[in-house]
Amino acid sequence: MMLPYKNRQTAGKILAGHLSHLKGQEGLLVLALPRGGVVVAAEVAASLKADLDVLVVRKLGVPGYEEVAMGAIASGGSEYLDTDMIRRLGIDRQSIEGVRVMETNELKRREAAYRGDRPPPAIAGKTVIIVDDGIATGATIHAAVQALGKQNPGRIIIAVPVAPAEAIDALYQIADEVICPLTPEGFTAVGQWYAHFAQTSDEEVRKTLHNAWNTNP
Repeated sequence: MMLPYKNRQTAGKILAGHLSHLKGQEGLLVLALPRGGVVVAAEVAASLKADLDVLVVRKLGVPGYEEVAMGAIASGGSEYLDTDMIRRLGIDRQSIEGVRVMETNELKRREAAYRGDRPPPAIAGKTVIIVDDGIATGATIHAAVQALGKQNPGRIIIAVPVAPAEAIDALYQIADEVICPLTPEGFTAVGQWYAHFAQTSDEEVRKTLHNAWNTNP
């Protein structure tokens, strides 16, 4: 079976083609969600001749089932909680707080590893494209949009290579534009739509970002 995307670089190039109407626009900023989203976003930013930066977001996993998101946190202290899921699973506040503390520590570690002393980008008035390598539940994207909304962007565009249709439908309520070339039936995980989907390392994220920053300081 031929999968839609060979790897994240290929997905980024394809995604950039769906965003070509924005190429060269002034005040355009591509914000990647690490780790895998950085590789996709680097291709998008290069194609659109846009600035590239990173917005660190951490999933809040259900205790005992960490791959299932009950919410997410983002740089700047924004948080999104799936209250329906939390109520349905009977997750108590103490359990949520334990996950929150753990993921907040990891978020701070990643910010330091990726950004170092570089200040966050200016957001006010800009057209911001949030890019990830795919969406499963949408929790991390919701947290990212909440974080950006506090900084008065001109427009928020969400762009991902693949996601379930129901997750995309929900995003139209929080973004000015949503771009997703592939919304397949039978969606179970992002990686099932890539031929190569190895985990992206912190060092690869750091190198990709610093290469972009040195090209467009």
